Amino acid sequence: MRESSSEMLKLGELKTFAMLKINDLKSGDIIMLNDEGIMREGTVVDISHEENQALVNNGIQEFWFSPAEMSAIPLDEAQLLRLGFEKEELEGGVKYKKGAFRLVTPKKGDFSNIEMWYREDRRHFSVPLAVHELQNLHLDMSKSYLELA
Repeated sequence: MRESSSEMLKLGELKTFAMLKINDLKSGDIIMLNDEGIMREGTVVDISHEENQALVNNGIQEFWFSPAEMSAIPLDEAQLLRLGFEKEELEGGVKYKKGAFRLVTPKKGDFSNIEMWYREDRRHFSVPLAVHELQNLHLDMSKSYLELA
């Protein structure tokens, strides 16, 4: 049985945005927290691999959170603009630019198919990415941190 593209997108989102793994996080990553039932955005400050926890600044205080209390923030246009990207409309798609770093979605509003490049380093993703994954890819490719603008 073949899955429709919307079912595949849902499966990709489930896979990508399930509980976070401590090994996937770096200091500066922006994530979502379940802070005693209240969902808050936070920034990773430190990682304890031994305790399997991340120290996260939730805008009020810094506190240690387990992977079960953290989730990814899906990458979308609003998040890219918050990170300081400039938007350029293309025929059917959109290019987002920040310095020499480029990210293109061939279909406007569809972040399940992304091409990104920085100088000679080109990468393609056919699954939705999270904000912290883009931050880590940007760091890997450009050697500079991607923070809120």
